[in-house]
Amino acid sequence: MTERTRRRGGGRAARQAQRTAADTTFNTHLQRSLTPVSVLDEAGLAQIEENAETILSEVGVAFQDFPRALELWRDAGADVEGELVRFPRGLCRDIVQTTAPSTYVQHARNPARSVPIGGDATVFVPNYGSPFVSDLDDGRRYATLKDFEQVVKLVWMLPHLHHSGGTVCEPTDVPVNKRHLDMVYAHLRYSDKPLMGSVTAAQRAADSVEMCRIAFGGDLADRTVLTSLINASSPLRWDATMLGAAEVYAQHNQACVISPFILAGAMSPVTVAALSAQALAEALSGMAFCQLVRPGSPVVFGTFASSMSMATGAPTFGTPEAGLAIYVMAELARRVGVPFRSGGQFTSSKAPDAQAAYESASTLLPTMSAGVNFVLHAAGWLEGGLTLSYEKLIMDADQLGMMEVYARGVDMTPNGQAVEAFVTNPHGDHFLGHSHTLANFETAFCQSTIADNNSFEQWSDEGSLDAAQRANRQMRQMLADYEAPPIDDAIDAELRDYIARRKASEPDAIV
Repeated sequence: MTERTRRRGGGRAARQAQRTAADTTFNTHLQRSLTPVSVLDEAGLAQIEENAETILSEVGVAFQDFPRALELWRDAGADVEGELVRFPRGLCRDIVQTTAPSTYVQHARNPARSVPIGGDATVFVPNYGSPFVSDLDDGRRYATLKDFEQVVKLVWMLPHLHHSGGTVCEPTDVPVNKRHLDMVYAHLRYSDKPLMGSVTAAQRAADSVEMCRIAFGGDLADRTVLTSLINASSPLRWDATMLGAAEVYAQHNQACVISPFILAGAMSPVTVAALSAQALAEALSGMAFCQLVRPGSPVVFGTFASSMSMATGAPTFGTPEAGLAIYVMAELARRVGVPFRSGGQFTSSKAPDAQAAYESASTLLPTMSAGVNFVLHAAGWLEGGLTLSYEKLIMDADQLGMMEVYARGVDMTPNGQAVEAFVTNPHGDHFLGHSHTLANFETAFCQSTIADNNSFEQWSDEGSLDAAQRANRQMRQMLADYEAPPIDDAIDAELRDYIARRKASEPDAIV
């Protein structure tokens, strides 16, 4: 290697270090200026809404093993037959539109990290629910509590992830009935971004609320500090576990993302229009239930919608049908008047490779263009959600930074129009040395911290690293540099005491 090459490589490393250091600044959300794309006209949207009302009134939705829900629906004027509830046309929509807020603020332990949910805001939230993790060093393996804590630390350090998330991976080395305590504590101790609570049992939801009460100084003062995921048992069914968690959160004015989980062809008919009508019906019934529990409690119209291989039954991601579904349901949510959750960076790939990149981009771009508010699984998703990839977490977060620029749209200020530059630049001269270029060059273009744009020779001299290898190196450095956000010692001690008492109150269990 020549002396010149060594100096050039060192300069590039220094510039990367400077950019990484600059990333200590953060935004709490994206403020979109682009008008959301709509793929259906008024007649098409109205027809899907009519179809959803037909599903609600004639087919109905089952509320299983939860008598309190049936009582609430009976009192609200629905037809309850066993566990099946049929709703007069317009009932669910009227309940939601009358009391559910169109926007809300989720408060963070650090007030500067609080995020707006709804309107023109987009909030990026990391991976959720994977039992496995993978990295280039140790391969694919069951996730542990150490993995969970490491992912929380990384997410806290990544400026383009606005939210700490919830079950970023499943810590399988902790008993099922107790791991929620460690997970909520990790979010509260190793991050000060907003978080999600446990939904695997009503008591675990109550524990999440209580731990947040402690972390927020002893009184939530009716603030919404949790936004948690409530999945329907599609098709057209709510189970007691999800209803119990939703009831707890609604009672305490905590937000519920009411999400039908639909693989078209299995949990719904195969077409986008049919899937959308079913998702709307399920979401309306769940959001209305929360409003019956506590009018005014925040809800989010959520959906997880994708396709499947009709040959094998395996879920598929990054398909055009799933992108169209995001556009349609985002518009339906705006017509209801509530925030919308969907999208992310999905892939069926088993590695952070070209397939992963293509499929993730094919979900992320519709997510942005449709105007999604709460983007769960925005970073780290691999293998159809079974695995969180450390490298893909870093790579995906890098792409989220690009989306911040995309969301702002075109700069039409005088500086953006740059008419003076045309007037003062001689014919045929390049603009590299012009005062306008010099004033803007540091911020003119979004710069990736992962991509390599150098010559083949320089890339080769620096180790011929691919994107995943570069992400692995960045991830390891971030973990080495991590410093926890401050927390009051008395609050931390009270949280630890609460966890110890709760764990001692019941034996270990696998459910």
